[in-house]
Amino acid sequence: MTEKLVGDRLEGRDTARTTGVSAPCHGQSTRQHAAADAEMDADMILVRGGLGLIGSDRFYAEERPVVEAEVGDVWWAPHPVTNAQFAVFVAETGYVTVAERDLDPGDFPGADPELLVAGSQVFTQPPGPVPLHDWTQWWRWQPGAQWRHPHGDEEQESRRWPGPQVEHWSQIADHPVVHVGWEDALAYALWAGQDLPTEAEWEHAARGGLVGASFAWGEELDPGGDVLANTWQGPFPWRSNDRRGHHRTSPVASYPPNGYGLFDMIGNVWEWTRTPWTPDHRDLVAPASPSLLPSSDGRRASSVGAATPVGLGAPPQQDRPVSGSCCGGHQRPVPGEARASVTEQDRMVTKGGSHLCSPHYCRRYRPAARQGQGVRDSTSHVGFRCVTRAG
Repeated sequence: MTEKLVGDRLEGRDTARTTGVSAPCHGQSTRQHAAADAEMDADMILVRGGLGLIGSDRFYAEERPVVEAEVGDVWWAPHPVTNAQFAVFVAETGYVTVAERDLDPGDFPGADPELLVAGSQVFTQPPGPVPLHDWTQWWRWQPGAQWRHPHGDEEQESRRWPGPQVEHWSQIADHPVVHVGWEDALAYALWAGQDLPTEAEWEHAARGGLVGASFAWGEELDPGGDVLANTWQGPFPWRSNDRRGHHRTSPVASYPPNGYGLFDMIGNVWEWTRTPWTPDHRDLVAPASPSLLPSSDGRRASSVGAATPVGLGAPPQQDRPVSGSCCGGHQRPVPGEARASVTEQDRMVTKGGSHLCSPHYCRRYRPAARQGQGVRDSTSHVGFRCVTRAG
């Protein structure tokens, strides 16, 4: 289905192999049954809303306090947006992602001009144990890394990890798209006539109907020895012992769905939400629709959609949590002045953890886990999925 769709729409451009996933921001679920409060149509899964608990007081400070939040009914894509789906979007719109744009020297006064090039952050598996307090031991800024070439420089990467080399997105067409910033994810969602979920919507759906459980499937990470999500297996970050060969991202729906039939809500890739980052849950709020998206050249206009203004309200740098995370930090130069809409300094909440989350270091493979991600800090382990609100 995807092979025909991508082939028809790209018209001679990059084509994908058969992936078993469907059209933009949709997917075919292979689950055998639906929970009582979730329904399916041909492409999306309806998760019924209600009043529920958000957060946890058992893990990291930014997940506290546990609060009650009410969400509405939401139709969910069963899995994150794939490379094949994102390729259709780019082919139809000509969209250029954040990672593909050279940085404007005017926004980064005093920065080394050699650093002001298109690129993204790529996980770099070290050859042996490294100090876990220094995330730069396993992350690198890689010029040229972007969604089409998720591993960046193949020759350099080939010395750093045991898996097959990925020279082009079409080799992993059914994997989640990565190296996408928040604006990129939102642009896709608007093009598809959909949206990004709020933090509360995301956590409600990720729990799959379980109330207060640590994991999306219960209280044990690997019940009975079963690995239920793509998370780091082995000593982090220098050795991956994944028995299925998922040393980085994996094809969507490779692991069992949660109670609502949603795949990859935990692990594989972090997922963008449309909720501004706050250091805890005391002020848990969902923003209004975002302001006009910047176009592919960064100006305050968009060819793929528009919405109403929003104040992002990111906290000062000193207020952000500093607990250990596989997610690294900000490797782009600090801008000299803010842009319209969102700026280099703004953060949004990401949810779900990724294939880099490990019990040895970062236990964020849980519905309550949350991370503040710079809106233009694209990485090799952050993606997104789309939703449509019922009614």
